[in-house]
Amino acid sequence: MSEQENQYVVLARKYRPQVFEDLLGQDALVQTLKNAIENNRLHHAYILTGIRGVGKTTTARLIARALNCTGLDGKSGPTIHPCGQCENCKAIASGRHIDVLELDAASRTGVDDIRELLAGVQYKPTNARYKIYIIDEVHMLSKGAFNALLKTLEEPPAHVKFIFATTEIRKVPVTILSRCQRFDLERLSIDTLLELFHKVLKAEGIEADEEALQVVAKAADGSARDGLSMLDQAIVLGSGKIRFETVKEMIGLADRTQMLALFESLVKGDLPKVLENVNAQYQHGANPQIILKDLIEIVHMIAKSRIVPNTLKSALMGENERILSEKLSKEVPIAVLSKMWQMMIKGLSEINNAPLQSQALEMVLIRIAYSAQLPTPSEILEELKKKPLGHDEPQTLKKVIMPENKPVALQTQISVAPNNGSIQTIQDLISYLEKSKKLLLLYALKNDVCVTHFQSGKMSLVLSEKVASDFVSNLKQSLKEATGGDWGIDVQYGQVSETIADREKSALENDKRQISEYPLVKAILAEFKGAKFDTVIHAAQNEASENDDDLTTNLEEEYE
Repeated sequence: MSEQENQYVVLARKYRPQVFEDLLGQDALVQTLKNAIENNRLHHAYILTGIRGVGKTTTARLIARALNCTGLDGKSGPTIHPCGQCENCKAIASGRHIDVLELDAASRTGVDDIRELLAGVQYKPTNARYKIYIIDEVHMLSKGAFNALLKTLEEPPAHVKFIFATTEIRKVPVTILSRCQRFDLERLSIDTLLELFHKVLKAEGIEADEEALQVVAKAADGSARDGLSMLDQAIVLGSGKIRFETVKEMIGLADRTQMLALFESLVKGDLPKVLENVNAQYQHGANPQIILKDLIEIVHMIAKSRIVPNTLKSALMGENERILSEKLSKEVPIAVLSKMWQMMIKGLSEINNAPLQSQALEMVLIRIAYSAQLPTPSEILEELKKKPLGHDEPQTLKKVIMPENKPVALQTQISVAPNNGSIQTIQDLISYLEKSKKLLLLYALKNDVCVTHFQSGKMSLVLSEKVASDFVSNLKQSLKEATGGDWGIDVQYGQVSETIADREKSALENDKRQISEYPLVKAILAEFKGAKFDTVIHAAQNEASENDDDLTTNLEEEYE
């Protein structure tokens, strides 16, 4: 007995909540249970879901105590404030109550285990008010086990309550969920975790650096158990004191000041400083994955600061972070931050699969540093608008012009429906059909018809067998609506040699081949492996320009 008393109890168990008031961040759950008890509207089954370490099993035991507490006088009913002193409260807290049965579904998944558990459902509780079944990790039960549970779960005896806990709510059949009252236990915020840490360390009489506690709270990722376990480790490592340097070494955390300097060098494209910084951090024990994750966090911090400036006033943001965020949020556009975010997220998987993680990290950062200096598509367009090139200007990475021998089909694409309602060209007709949303007629005209002759008031067509029987009549009606007059349409049936869609596709492919020879395009395709052209849009230059025949090309690129 003395051996058990002298055995150390980890913080996560020692400071497990004993009353509902100690549950952190679960106000909605506590209020619901309180109202249910006060109004005598207790449900027969509850399911608790959330990430690891937020108190699912602890909450289940608290509910069991609240329902079975009899008070010191032995006469009290269910209460949201269990006394903790009566025999039922003590037995449930120690896990030895005969009427509160706990099952670990991860180790007992079969239908026979559930049948054995439910064998005593019809019998009334021995000492308690309710017989309570707590099933942890309920999603691990087999299909047969779930089915064996259904009937009893839907219509249990009045003296039986079920409480389920799971981290994978999506794996629980909907037939089970529909029979339960569901509570989603929230991930604990950093402020809530810091409040818990201060309370625990004060009770333990242990000194701690505030910066160290913030690091642990962030690394805990919303889990109280994870946070307290790391505190335990930090206390042992620091010989009874929690210091920032100790925690940083324990977690493999990169120095925050160095990380901020690394990100600033990355944005500026200063590769020597980037590689020197990364190498120094790696030599001091920083994990390459942690370095990249910290950079991702900084990208998010700066993007959020740019969109919501009030975040710079957060008490959790350090002074160095605030200064950098305030500076870079004004200088780095969201498009660049978004591009860096995507490349870093992709870089995480590359680091995981690389034989040497440090080298993989360096290659990811080299790619990001180079891409950070490339102009965004919007910057390219703005440059083109400001300085359209003449024939004698040299090509640069920010300037691209279309050649003079433009495909005829692409030139016709820039036509728009005439304002006066007249239709002079086939493209005028196509524009009118697009604008009036006559998509079926438009599709047939472009894909199943060959236009052999076209002039105002008259046209000749070759129709394929795919064309609907009412195509010609619908086309005549559309032309009459557009122009106010009747049109003559000569029709032949036979094999369609070349459609409008064929010409457009051929012209687009030819245009892509020509554009791929320009320096800007070559630079982008070389930098982003797998990048391709998606669309080429032609826009005429200002009519007052001396070079009326020149066209500028706007490139929209999809990074895959």
